[in-house]
Amino acid sequence: MQTHIVPVGFDYDRLIAPLVRDQRDVDRVVMLQGAVGSEANVEYSRDLARKLETDFQNLLGAETERFVLADVYDYDGAFEQAYDLITAELDRGNEVWVNVAAMPRTVSFAFATAAHSLMVEREDERERIHTYYTAPEKYLETELAEELREQRNLLAELRDAETGEAAPEERIERRLESARDLLSEFDERGTTIGAKEIDGSHVVELPVASFSNVKPFEELILFKLGEEGEFASVSELAESLARELNEEYTDSFRSKVIYNVDRLGPGGKGYIEREEHGKSYRTRLSRIGELWVRAHSDREDAP
Repeated sequence: MQTHIVPVGFDYDRLIAPLVRDQRDVDRVVMLQGAVGSEANVEYSRDLARKLETDFQNLLGAETERFVLADVYDYDGAFEQAYDLITAELDRGNEVWVNVAAMPRTVSFAFATAAHSLMVEREDERERIHTYYTAPEKYLETELAEELREQRNLLAELRDAETGEAAPEERIERRLESARDLLSEFDERGTTIGAKEIDGSHVVELPVASFSNVKPFEELILFKLGEEGEFASVSELAESLARELNEEYTDSFRSKVIYNVDRLGPGGKGYIEREEHGKSYRTRLSRIGELWVRAHSDREDAP
């Protein structure tokens, strides 16, 4: 089962649109709710939660559950709740996706850190834990602010009408219609509109870094993959490294490369991806591996 943990605040599109547009499998949705701001804010969030609950069920066929965060500014409490929540889903055999796009910052960091901690603790289940972000296509706050400025100017003209020419009636109607449309959009969809597509997906998965240091020979492998992109097999990678190091390509050297690739792979530090292809494995950098190479390539001692 695919479980998505999503925050409920003042966004609608960013929580459901990426899953619909990317045709993601969603079996279960845990909606996080917390009291933030004024009574009006809390009520608005509740209304949005009810709409999301209905649409998750109707559009994606997902069962939903609401989970209350007692204090959205309590990082330690949010981390503990996130850890327990994600652990429970994993223990049920579910794959877990944590949306951190619209959470208050304390909750966002707490849930991301808890997810990453579990990736390290439960290495064999790392591939079943994901954190992701969705960028909006448009923020409504700037449009609301611009509309308020226009309304302010219009009211100022109406106030001063006795000393000069009054505002034209068509301009009043235009401002009224614009305000109605904008408020309707805000009530329907929250503070942001749409889900922006980035590199072919509306979901930007956040990679987790390894908590282990990279050893010198492992560095050579990572930089070689960064330079070449992909090798059809580990043997091909080993041959290329042997040529670069002016070493004889022997069974011992090949075994050394295989051992280190395994340490860097999905069951180890997670910097390398391996895809089975016939009797061999295509070998390339994972997303976090690409980031590691990019961050370290300007070092003076880099190979």
